[in-house]
Amino acid sequence: MAALRTLLLLGLFLTARGQRPRRRRPPPAQSPLDKVAAQEGLSLPQLAGRWFLVSVASRCSHLAEHSHQLEATTVMVTVLDGQSLAISTLRKLDGMCWEIRQRYLPAQAPGRFLLKGHGHSSKVDVVVGEMDPSSFAILYYQKGHSVSVKLYGRTSRVSDAVADKFEKHVRAVGLSEDVTYYFPTYGFCDSADEFHVLDETKL
Repeated sequence: MAALRTLLLLGLFLTARGQRPRRRRPPPAQSPLDKVAAQEGLSLPQLAGRWFLVSVASRCSHLAEHSHQLEATTVMVTVLDGQSLAISTLRKLDGMCWEIRQRYLPAQAPGRFLLKGHGHSSKVDVVVGEMDPSSFAILYYQKGHSVSVKLYGRTSRVSDAVADKFEKHVRAVGLSEDVTYYFPTYGFCDSADEFHVLDETKL
């Protein structure tokens, strides 16, 4: 009798265990840029040429602490192999003109790119949010879960309408005027000598 009771209890125990729902893995955390739509119908040649960095919205502490030292910055974009972008940034550092070379690699969807650095944690996701090839481009950058938004212009100054567009993009990702910085419109570098080139494409 005791043996029968033991078997019955064991059967109930096993049945209960079999009915226990399996623990599901939590879904992967959504990237902030997943909600950002890339410019529709983007043609990479439209990005080519010279751009002026007009403004940046970011919670970067370094940017906040050194906002009074911002230098006029230009970017030259060249399309490579029809898919990736060669980026050459010219700006001053300690009074000297420096050139920073980077490469934006194609990501999984049009208008999205990947900027690689040292290790997985240093990669930067890039999205072309909105642009008019003749006047402005608004790009999103995400490193980890930190997002910044940059406004580029074909000239160092943009119209009020473009500035308004930029502010809407900034607010859409939870940033504000308090963390928006405008860059100087004078003092641009035309070139840098071979001793002041930082080539991040070879890292």
